[in-house]
Amino acid sequence: MSLLWLSIKKIMKKIIHWFSNPPVMGPASILLIRLMTGAVFFWEGLLKFTYPNQGVGRFTKLGFPFPEYTAHFVGTMEIIGGLLILFGLLTRFITFYFIIQMIVAVLTTKISLYLGTSPLPLPPAPPKAGFWAVLHEIRSDYAQIMTSIFLLIEGPGRKSLDYILRKKKLTSIKNSL
Repeated sequence: MSLLWLSIKKIMKKIIHWFSNPPVMGPASILLIRLMTGAVFFWEGLLKFTYPNQGVGRFTKLGFPFPEYTAHFVGTMEIIGGLLILFGLLTRFITFYFIIQMIVAVLTTKISLYLGTSPLPLPPAPPKAGFWAVLHEIRSDYAQIMTSIFLLIEGPGRKSLDYILRKKKLTSIKNSL
C-alpha cells in the first residue's frame, strides 16, 4: 500500500511541477492570444454580476444546483482568472480550469440546443435548433477552449509575470551557487 502511495505522490509532484513551470520563452506575440482570452473571460465574469439573465437567472434555467452560489463562483473565477491570463500569471492553472469550465458550459447549453429543448432563449435567426444551430452558437465557446489549450501548452510567453518570476527564480538560484 505504501508503494502505491509513493507512486501517487511522485506523479502528483510531477503534475504540480508541470503546471507551476509553464514554458515562458515563446514569442512575445503570445500576448495577443492572452489579451483576447483573458479579456473575454474577464468581461463575461462581470456580466454574470451585472445582468441577472447572464448569471443567476441563466444558471437557474439550466438547472444548476445552488444557482446563486454557482453563478457567483463562476463569475468571480472568470474575473480573477481573466486578469491572471491578461497578466500572464499562473497561466497553466487558470487555463486548465477554464478548459473544464468551457466544456461544462458547452455540454449544459449546446446538447439541449441540438435537441430543440433548450431552456434558454433560442438564437434570434435560423437555424434555431439542431446541428447547424449548435455550430453557429458554439463559435465563441470553441475559440475560448482552443486559445486556453494553446496557452496551457505554450505558456504565457515572454511578456508575462510568469516569465518575470521564472527569470528572478533562475537568477537567485544562479547567485546562490
